Parts: sequence; structure tokens; C-alpha cells
Amino acid sequence: AKLVGDLIDGASLVGAFFAIAFVITAVMLFLYCRCPWCTIAPLICSTMAVIWQLGLLHTLGLGIDPYSMLVPFLVFAVGISHSAQIINRFGNNMHQGVNKVDAGWLSFVRLSKPGFIALLSDGVGFFTLSVIDIPVIRELAWVASSGIAVLILTNLILLPVLLSYLGVSKGGLRYRNRKSRSGYYHWILLSRNTLRLPATIIVLVSVFLAVGGGMLASEQKIGDLDAGAPELRPDARYNVDTAYLAENYATSTDVFVVMVTTPPQQCGSFETVSSINYFQGRMAQVPGVQSVMSLVDVAKLVVMGMNEGSPKWHAVARNRYVLNNSLSRVPSSLINTDCSMVPVILFLEDHKADTLTGVVEAVAAFAAEHNTDDIQYLLAAGNAGVEAATNIVISQAQFQMLAWVYGVVILLCLAMFRSLRITICIILPLMLTSVLGSALMALLGIGVKVATLPVIALGVGIGVDYGIYIYNALQHFLRQGASLQQAYFEALKASGTAVAFTGLTLAIGVGTWIYSPIKFQADMGLMLTFMFFWNMIGALVLLPALASLLGLGQHHQRPVDTDTI
Repeated sequence: AKLVGDLIDGASLVGAFFAIAFVITAVMLFLYCRCPWCTIAPLICSTMAVIWQLGLLHTLGLGIDPYSMLVPFLVFAVGISHSAQIINRFGNNMHQGVNKVDAGWLSFVRLSKPGFIALLSDGVGFFTLSVIDIPVIRELAWVASSGIAVLILTNLILLPVLLSYLGVSKGGLRYRNRKSRSGYYHWILLSRNTLRLPATIIVLVSVFLAVGGGMLASEQKIGDLDAGAPELRPDARYNVDTAYLAENYATSTDVFVVMVTTPPQQCGSFETVSSINYFQGRMAQVPGVQSVMSLVDVAKLVVMGMNEGSPKWHAVARNRYVLNNSLSRVPSSLINTDCSMVPVILFLEDHKADTLTGVVEAVAAFAAEHNTDDIQYLLAAGNAGVEAATNIVISQAQFQMLAWVYGVVILLCLAMFRSLRITICIILPLMLTSVLGSALMALLGIGVKVATLPVIALGVGIGVDYGIYIYNALQHFLRQGASLQQAYFEALKASGTAVAFTGLTLAIGVGTWIYSPIKFQADMGLMLTFMFFWNMIGALVLLPALASLLGLGQHHQRPVDTDTI
């Protein structure tokens, strides 16, 4: 009850975090465009997407739990990030003298394809979570995918329509005039990454980071790496109290149950009881096991009590009648109604990944050695047993999930750009981020579990947006005959600020989670913030370097005409 109460208290703060993220995003939007209309319209569309998503979930019979209650943050942040591209294009069109109706139409035409592919990759990144056979993760996949589907309507289609009515304020146009007269020195510096020497250095540094990150990521573990309830922080009242119990008593809240099955009415036979007795002795020697309990303990106590409490009678009776009499006092919680299953309860010191792995391996080894046709040792029940089973499912599914999300994103990029080299330029920065994200989890002591497993898929699905928008603009200028450096400089002028703003918006949208009292939400916030920000760096720095080394844009004919973008 205390654990659930703490979770409810923590969940009640989610609304406050959303309000903080909303205000920060609104301020950043205004500083980005200096136009009240271009600030209000994306906020309205993204908020509408969140509302529609919640209504759609209710219609589908789904709800929001502690794992998925942060998805509306993501949907809102993704909506704002895509809106940044649209208001950037819309503002550029109006700055070039196009009326607001045509500016809205041109923005939609130019960004509908990359925007749809980017949002589709976002949705795929979420939906690939459904391959994991864990109900809470599958529900998370449906919740998030529904939000992304709504964004296609609200932010990709509705937003340009709203902007065609609202236009850009005079202050916003003056701000764009000042920007257009600036030297763009930061973009000039960044465009030099397309030159051979800087590109080679960047790729070599990336390879070094990938190798080092891979070595650290190999130390990553499946499951929780801390004692106490994983939902709460270590200093939470519940975790402090349970730690005291585990340290001072031979019991704990981490219960691992092994089920011993027999034919009906045979669980009380001497062969079964003596086998369980031997099993308990073996399990008591496993590191991390505090105590073991089953009907054997009750039977021994009854026999000893019937013999004046003499300790020498604290044993399993061989006499069938004495044994049956001792088992008649066993409570129903330690035996089922037809005497075909006996739970053996292991109280663990904690539910850390190493502890659960050791217990599972010990039980599996004993079962392989002692299972017969009549006596079977089966895994597992209890909260620790369920977590151990969850860890096994996650270990089997994490690479399958990555293969699916990368496979689908690669296919989408190939379908859009029709080039393997371009796809490589977009995908390799994502892979580097995935490796570095896993390395960061290992360094921070964050295990791969139900809460953190979705982060990897989300980082890939959403992170590809940067590369799609950057290369969409880059490809436009390359087709006009510009050199790679000139084309990338013009692409940065057209979309670089929007991409950087996208990264910051996504990072801030989930960064507020870091302060959540619910630990797994804080872990998700930290990892997503890192992956969103690092994906932005990869798209702006590593993507053009790879394009240079792969020979993209080598054949140019004439200077670029910036008035066409």
C-alpha cells in the first residue's frame, strides 16, 4: 500500500512537469521565431494532439499507467519539433514576399514528404515495442503510436492551414530580416565538416567513440541494479524501510517462488518432501537468498512439537502416518487443494540482476539434475520470480526490437531518398547514439528493464527525424548543382536552426522527467534527453562528414540559387 501510495503521489506531479515543459517550450518557440502567431499555432496543434490521443485511448479501452503517463510529454515534444520545421519554412516563404496563403501551401508541399516519413519512423519506433511479450510494454507501444498518428493530422496538415490564416507578425518578419543580414559564421564553420580532412577526423573520432562505447555497453546488465522498489528512488521511505527489514530479519519483500508439481495427492509423499527438503538446503547456500520456506518447515516443527520439542525430532519423518499427520497442519498457502503443487518460497536480499540470475541458474541446475516424471521443479512466481522472467524476455527481445526498428527506418529512408549512401549517412549517426546510450546506461548503473528498454527504440525512431530534414534540404541544393560544402551551408541556413531547435525542444520536453520522484521515469528522462541531443549533434556533424567521404555531391555544375528554397 505504501508503494502504491508513493507512486500515486509521484504521478500527481506529472501534470506539474507538463506545465513546466509547456511554458519553457512556449518561451523557446517565441525566441526562435519572435512571432506570437507562430508560437501559439504549434502549441495549439500539439496540445490538441495530446487531447485527441487521450480520447482515442479511452475509445480503444486503454489507459495511462506509470510507464505510459509520460508518453503525452513525448507526443507534445515531437509535435513541437515537427512544427519548428513548418514555421521555419513558412517564415522563410513570407520573408521572400510570398503571401500567407501560398506560403502555407508551399510549406506543406515541401515538407509533407519528409514530415510524413519522419513521423512514420517515429510511429514505427514506438510500435516495434509490441514485439516484446510484456503487456505493459505492448500497451505503451499502442499508446505512443496512437499519439504519433494524431500528429500527422494536427501538426503536418492542420498547422500549415492555421498559419495560412494567421501569417507572420511584423516583428517576426523584422527578426528574419536581421537574421538574413547576419554572417552565418557558425554555419560556415559547420559546413567545413564536408571537407576531406575535417570529415576524416570526425569519422575517426566517431569510430573511437563507437569502439569505446561498445566496450562499456558490453558491461550493461539486464534488470535492476539497485535494491528496493525500482519504481522509487533509493532514499524513498518505502525503500529505506524494506532495506532495514532485509538487513535485520531473515525475510524481505523480494519473494521468489519455485513451484514443485507432483501427481494429485502425491505432494506429501516421503520422496517429494525429502526432495523439497534437499532443495531448500541447496537454495539456502545460494548467494542472495536469505531464507527458504515451504511445507517442509511446518512438517518438521509439528513432528518436533509432538515429541516434547526435542530438536533431534526436527526432521522429515519417514513413517507415512507420522508424516501425514505433520502435513495436516500445513496452511493452505503452502499447498494446493488436490496436493499436486507445493510452493517453495525464497526470500531474497534484493532483486538485483546478479541476484536473480544466480537464483535462476541454481534452480535450473537443480531441476535438470533432480526432475523426474513425478516431481518437477518449475520457475517461477512471486514478485522476484516475475521480475526474473521479465529479465529473460527482455534479454531475448532487445536485439530483436533493435533489428526491427532499424530495419524499418532503413527501408523508409531507402524509399524516400532511393540511395544506399544517403541511407548510410542517416543511419550511422543513429547507431552511434544507440551504442553511446547503452554505454551511458552502464556507466550510470541503469539496467535494461521494462522502463528503459523503450528508450532505445524511441531514440532511433525519433532521432532519425534530424537526418531526414537535414538531408532533404541538402539534397535540394545538390540537385541544383551546388558543391557539397555550399549545399550543406545553404541547407543549414534553411533548416539548421530548426533542427537545433528540434533537438533542444525534445530534450527539454523529456528533461523535466529527471526530477520525477518515480525513479524509472527519471531514468527514462535522462536517457531520452541524452539520445535526442546526441542525435541532433550526429545529424549536424557526422552526417555531412559521412556524405563527404562517401562521395555525395561531387558532381556540381553551377552555383546554388537560394531563392528557390
